[in-house]
Amino acid sequence: MTAKTISQGILRAIGVLIGIALLLYFLYTIQSVIAYLAIAAVTALIGSPLVRFFRLRLKLPNILAVIITMLLMVGLLVGIIALFIPLLSEQGKNLSLLDIDDLQTSLNTLYHQITNYLGLSSHIVEDVIDDAGLEKNILQGLDIGFIPNFLNSFLNVLSTASIGLFSVLFISFFFLKDSKLFEHGLLIFIPVDKKKGTTNSIGKINGLLSRYFVGLLLQIFILFVIYTIVLLIVGIENAVVIAFLCALFNIIPYIGPIIGGVIMLTLTMTSNLGSDFSEVILPKTGYVFIGLLIGQLVDNFFSQPFIFSNSVKSHPLEIFLVIIIAGLLFGTVGMIVAVPGYTAIKVILKEFLSDNQIVKSLTHNL
Repeated sequence: MTAKTISQGILRAIGVLIGIALLLYFLYTIQSVIAYLAIAAVTALIGSPLVRFFRLRLKLPNILAVIITMLLMVGLLVGIIALFIPLLSEQGKNLSLLDIDDLQTSLNTLYHQITNYLGLSSHIVEDVIDDAGLEKNILQGLDIGFIPNFLNSFLNVLSTASIGLFSVLFISFFFLKDSKLFEHGLLIFIPVDKKKGTTNSIGKINGLLSRYFVGLLLQIFILFVIYTIVLLIVGIENAVVIAFLCALFNIIPYIGPIIGGVIMLTLTMTSNLGSDFSEVILPKTGYVFIGLLIGQLVDNFFSQPFIFSNSVKSHPLEIFLVIIIAGLLFGTVGMIVAVPGYTAIKVILKEFLSDNQIVKSLTHNL
């Protein structure tokens, strides 16, 4: 091997590394566009069953079926936003009139009621708090001024997100109108001898993920109905909004239901500040907790097995391990995309490595 060959190999390797670095930088620069494409693809997967229904069952033209589907999805989004606007407006007025001293007194009263009900001496609890270096009063040392700033930042983000929303809707329309558009764009980068297998993989992935996302919406809807009924029976204000938020957290596997449950229980207690703890706050919180348990039992023994077994064709233990690993590697986002990502990888492996024994065992249900 001559020095010229070695130098050419080194230069080639450096060129490859530079090319990879430039590609990664380019992808990082257009990450917003990639996010729009990903969200639009998911939206198209969710809307594609409706388009097929309108086109095949109602015999509507493709363009009309897509327009009706988009109008339904936009109407659903507008309905959700309209659901939150009165709540945000009401909370904004309440914050502008908020008396911090009264709020601190109410929370401290709740704190003393809890300690008395549990048979704890307030002096003992305060000694424990002092030993731990914590504040005695719940709001002592907490600057409530961050709330208006947070609301202003939220409004700024909301106005910026409107551009992203328009982009997602625009891209989703064309993905639904031409179901092969995404596939054709992807095939540009695929070698000719791999295009047939890639086309087969994309078709199967679209079918599996479409059923998965529709099933996920059904899962959220079932929890939303259960939580709404429980909160309305208990008499919690803004029950529909709270139920929707807590059900939406269920998108995050394992951690989401805990976060949603804590939010629901906390709002149940704080909405009854000033009432008797043993006669009002504790019973209502207990009823809500029972409702949470019922919702999670229905979700764990009906909704999730239905989604995972019938849509992505994976064993629950397999899904559990995949979600845990993805969470450790990529955090919350990894847990959310773990199931659809793993499903896509399984389909691709079965298409291109069908003779491998490990791939056979993992993909025998596909």
